[in-house]
Amino acid sequence: MERKLATVRIINNIQPIEGADMIELAIVDGWKVVVAKNVGHKVGDMVIYCEIDSFLPIKEEFEFLRKSSYKKMGDQEGFRLKTIKLRGQVSQGLILPISVLNPTDTNIYVTPFEGLDVTDMLGIVKYEPPIPAELAGKVKGLFPSFIRKTDEERIQNLASEYELFKTQNKEGVKFYVTEKLDGSSATYYFKDGIFGVCSRNLELLETEGNTFWKVARNLNLEEWLGTLENNICLQGELVGEGIQGNPYKIKGQTVRFFNAFNIDTQEYLGLGEFIALINGMNLETVPVLDTNFTLPETVEDMLKVADDKSVLNFSFDREGIVIRSSDRTISFKAISNKFLLNEK
Repeated sequence: MERKLATVRIINNIQPIEGADMIELAIVDGWKVVVAKNVGHKVGDMVIYCEIDSFLPIKEEFEFLRKSSYKKMGDQEGFRLKTIKLRGQVSQGLILPISVLNPTDTNIYVTPFEGLDVTDMLGIVKYEPPIPAELAGKVKGLFPSFIRKTDEERIQNLASEYELFKTQNKEGVKFYVTEKLDGSSATYYFKDGIFGVCSRNLELLETEGNTFWKVARNLNLEEWLGTLENNICLQGELVGEGIQGNPYKIKGQTVRFFNAFNIDTQEYLGLGEFIALINGMNLETVPVLDTNFTLPETVEDMLKVADDKSVLNFSFDREGIVIRSSDRTISFKAISNKFLLNEK
């Protein structure tokens, strides 16, 4: 499912910011956004919330972002939304008035309702940093339809669901936590005798110099997967030299795995079965931080848990954590605000 970067939401709360006369804090679900006081936002207002990583087009109504957020993505110009800090307060995303849905120069009228995805209506896309040539490769096709993409929902978008997760946790549902690595998403599958290699959104041809394929050959993934009874897909994070600046100081490149997916049954393997499979192939998982995790009381508390150093390099602020139930029916992520504030 494509990420909903801009949605119609309700302001849940308005809070003052200590020492600030012109700005205040608006809260939508689990997100906190610094807004100007003179706009007059109120609790219960229907607004458009744009998440961080949104890339807004060059339009008159977004020109106020030029000084702080102008960016080029390839040849495309726009405004990138990042995590920032104002007067000591972390602010994530942007709140826009509902009126931007119905500009006066168009005959199209949109009736807003809570949860409406307006990403395409506003011409917003996800900001993607430049991809090195050795990672881009040559495209074989789109990401296979028989595999699920790796993209857990952020905890801030699950404020209401989180209460249910906590209840399930107290009733015996076990959760485990892994470190979210700052690399490049990689998927490897073996289906009906065919081995495939994918980046986050595309399937790649095997070409000389392509890192995804190079790692697959170094780890003998085709051979390992071909020995299994079922058609299996492995998903992980490609890390090492030439990838996101190699924050983990890894020599060469490798993949740390976090998912095993049974293509035949369309189910993820549970934690125990997944660990056994990876160990049996002489592969490595992403760092497993806790196998019997107690969900903290609030979303804010969960974000504090995410703020820590990486297990792979204690001098580097980890990107965040991923929380999954052991039976794989629940999964979500908490991205470290410390990491986001240092993001380029």
